[in-house]
Amino acid sequence: MAGTDLYTLYKGVPLPTLIHPPHSLRRYETFTFRPDDILVVTYPKSGTTWMQEIVPLIVSGGDPASVETLHNWDRVPWLEEARSCSLNLDDRPSPRMFTTHFHHNMMPPSFFEVRPKVIYVMRNPKDVFTSTFHYHGMASFLVDPGPQSEFLHKFLKGEVMFGSWFEHIKSWLNDKERVFYISYEEMRKDLKDSVARIAQFLEKSLDNDVIEKIAERCMFENMKKNNMSNYSAVPREIMDNTKTEFLRKGIAGDWKNQLTAAEAEYFDSVYKDNMKHVDYKFAWD
Repeated sequence: MAGTDLYTLYKGVPLPTLIHPPHSLRRYETFTFRPDDILVVTYPKSGTTWMQEIVPLIVSGGDPASVETLHNWDRVPWLEEARSCSLNLDDRPSPRMFTTHFHHNMMPPSFFEVRPKVIYVMRNPKDVFTSTFHYHGMASFLVDPGPQSEFLHKFLKGEVMFGSWFEHIKSWLNDKERVFYISYEEMRKDLKDSVARIAQFLEKSLDNDVIEKIAERCMFENMKKNNMSNYSAVPREIMDNTKTEFLRKGIAGDWKNQLTAAEAEYFDSVYKDNMKHVDYKFAWD
């Protein structure tokens, strides 16, 4: 099936049509934020599921029920997806927790009026590409990735779901109002410290032992066992976990096992050209 059949172009960005039908995008445009809402923002495959585990545990003071009783797509739902239309989000008590993969300029008017708290998670784009390539191979609602070299060029040109990684990163780095930046690599290096800093940003006072327990529970190996988070409940005809697991490796640097030397060199040249004017110290540089 061609990409035009699987994707919808919204504000110039291709979205998987199956989970972004017109009615959900219309609702998204009129969504009303609250000042104490918490919004997790990521480019796909950058640590979204991880943050959907961490944030509810912080907000609940470490209560495991916060991640054991609801699937991650319901506990911290994507605002732009069809699923959000059936969750009565307006009736949820504060602080509400949401997720989006949208670029900064795709946010609805209410976002700029209210300014909820944003946690923006970044990841080495080479690892993002690697994870995205495998994901396309198991998700039926995405275009088959085809040969790796061809998909790499599409990724670097932004001809993939949610568009350009470079534009996504730059759009959110340009707005630092109530935005907390953190990287996948930082969380891998010191998860306890990352949890503590996120809790501080969310103005949630937690004892050291609670922070330790949250960090322990959110280690990739432990989170992968949580059936409310590992996508094992998704029907195989939508996401075939027999081809590759949704939560695959959870490591930093797996791109070294994926890209050829020539592909890595080409990636570096495109990265350098696109990010030359960005004044930010990334964990992977």
